[in-house]
Amino acid sequence: MKLFKISIAVLMLGILISLFGFGRNSKPLSPAVHSVHEFKMETIDGKVQSLADYKGKVLLMVNVASKCGLTPQYKDIEALYEKYKDKGLVVLGFPANNFLGQEPGTNKEIQEFCSLSYQVTFPMFSKISVKGKDQHPLYQYLTKKINNGVLDADVKWNFQKFLVDKNGKVITSFSPQTSVTDESVIQEIEKQLQLK
Repeated sequence: MKLFKISIAVLMLGILISLFGFGRNSKPLSPAVHSVHEFKMETIDGKVQSLADYKGKVLLMVNVASKCGLTPQYKDIEALYEKYKDKGLVVLGFPANNFLGQEPGTNKEIQEFCSLSYQVTFPMFSKISVKGKDQHPLYQYLTKKINNGVLDADVKWNFQKFLVDKNGKVITSFSPQTSVTDESVIQEIEKQLQLK
């Protein structure tokens, strides 16, 4: 009887692992990537943007959505960008529809929403997937220690933030609920801006 219970427990664990995809996208990127500067992304208006253009800048990379309870964070994110952009901070917004379909619009609709509702001026990119089987390689790099060498930080929801240093290396991640006005976020950004 005890062996039967152990067998059932092992079987259930295997089912849970397969259902929730633990280990999915856990292979290293090929070819290997050493910084976010190696990526080329499509901007929200369809142009190709090399992230190498941001060498020497501190980056705050955020997956965003227009129909989320956290969408009002756009206001504080834009204010942070305005405050620190001349000191070397660039915020990069990546619309994603991974969470309850909260970013259903086209790139044009997203761009209009951000501009009209929150006066967003920081760079926005075309909609991508930030998790799952179709996770964009940039987010495979940001979220997996096997790729970035620093941390494992699966994207939990819209508005998760990744702080990247001037060399394109991941420093840390902030939860979706953590506002960019939080002292821990400000301190880490200011620390990175002061480094050469």
